[in-house]
Amino acid sequence: MRLIISLILATCSLASNGQTTWSLSWSEEFSGSTLNTETWNYDIGTGNWGWGNNELQYYTTSPQNLYLENGVAHFVAKQQTFGTSNYTSARINSSGKFNFTYGRLEARIKIPMGQGLWPAFWGLGQNINQVGWPSCGEIDIMEHVNNNDYINGTLHWDQNGHQYNGSTISFDPNAFHQYMIEWDESKIQWYLDGILFKTMSITSNNMGAFHQPFFIILNVAVGGLWPGSPDNTTVFPAEMQVDYIRYYEKNTVSTSEIYSKDATIIAHDGKVNYQLPATAYCAYSVYNITGQLMIENQNRSNSGEIDLSHLEKGIHVIQFNDPETGWTIRKKICI
Repeated sequence: MRLIISLILATCSLASNGQTTWSLSWSEEFSGSTLNTETWNYDIGTGNWGWGNNELQYYTTSPQNLYLENGVAHFVAKQQTFGTSNYTSARINSSGKFNFTYGRLEARIKIPMGQGLWPAFWGLGQNINQVGWPSCGEIDIMEHVNNNDYINGTLHWDQNGHQYNGSTISFDPNAFHQYMIEWDESKIQWYLDGILFKTMSITSNNMGAFHQPFFIILNVAVGGLWPGSPDNTTVFPAEMQVDYIRYYEKNTVSTSEIYSKDATIIAHDGKVNYQLPATAYCAYSVYNITGQLMIENQNRSNSGEIDLSHLEKGIHVIQFNDPETGWTIRKKICI
């Protein structure tokens, strides 16, 4: 059902010459009763040296630490003994299941406050297992520690050693907020409830990590080098609530797409029927939701049927283009 909703919302809109639009490409609405493990992985345990930060919690798959209710995911940090840890919590990631490069990523979240608490909405480069951290890059869309009246947005990368650059913005900790980045080939921008509070260029040679696929992480850490340990003022259980996560792709339409308004593309039963203008002769390509090229065909017909039933079920993108005139049309389809 989530894929169908995403498909309806994600239909590419056409625009006039040079206009930029955003199309919803993927979303997690947490509408089920359990976490969708086709999209998410659980991080489990204490990691290497407290997940690299001397954190104190043990991450579990228990519904006591992560559960879904009324379309909201609840990440719950608890003060309880688990192995050698005195705290438990939850952390999930989309590595290998949903990756993205550039675009707009946003989430609606309400975070907990308290000494030693460290909720976060962030991402790491998908190549972390090959190049390590910080060479893979890290994008912290939202981090918060302790009882601060502000949130942090930060980049981490490698430049002859670990480098980072971040900014903060004040917020009301008692409410849900929209945390968002917009990311393109030249920069990353951070927003709180639509208010821009940081822009950082990624055009220099040492910023290559930020031109590669990233995956998403959500977690509530307890303790660590940055917040320090909880104390007798910290209230447990401490809960982060996540309403949704949504990813949009940018579409810049040129005059070469003038034929698009006369095109018909219909997907049904694993097949795509298309009718393009009589003057258009084109090739087509099919991509999966992570942007991986699945099919490339130099078909020159302006109408026909394409059988995609052999592809994995879910959202795909089909792109028609004419190499001679340069026009292009894309459409999200559900197989």
